[in-house]
Amino acid sequence: MRMISTLPLIKMHRGIPLSDEDRIPWLETLRDALREFLLKGNAVVLGCSALQKHYREILRSSDPDYRPGMYGTCRVKLVLLDAKPEVLTARLKARAAQGTHFMPASLLQSQLELLRIEEDEGIRKVDASQTPQAIVTSILRSGLSNHSHEL
Repeated sequence: MRMISTLPLIKMHRGIPLSDEDRIPWLETLRDALREFLLKGNAVVLGCSALQKHYREILRSSDPDYRPGMYGTCRVKLVLLDAKPEVLTARLKARAAQGTHFMPASLLQSQLELLRIEEDEGIRKVDASQTPQAIVTSILRSGLSNHSHEL
């Protein structure tokens, strides 16, 4: 399910980087959807580029018990799919050629420049140059999930 509004998609498709004004409403929508899942006791996996700490704080606030800075007790766990820019560029170009991604590879550098991870946030890094199944296995082994079934 894609939860980003049309205008930011159009901007990205045209190679225009998003501003906080574009991102914040989208992140708040994601937060609200996450909260619904959490309140029902459900697990959910969300893929998005929460590049900066204040973006991730919006997502963490979907846990009604979360207090800023209390990362260890927050039910929202974050994983950084870490890969070299060349790997990311190749994947974006391949997806664009298949018509399955809206962001051109030309925006990747602006995304990487915005990425800020603080060590105390407890964000797990996973080598994203692996196969999707190896990435999932790595995440499951890292203890982020209580689920041990094959995905």
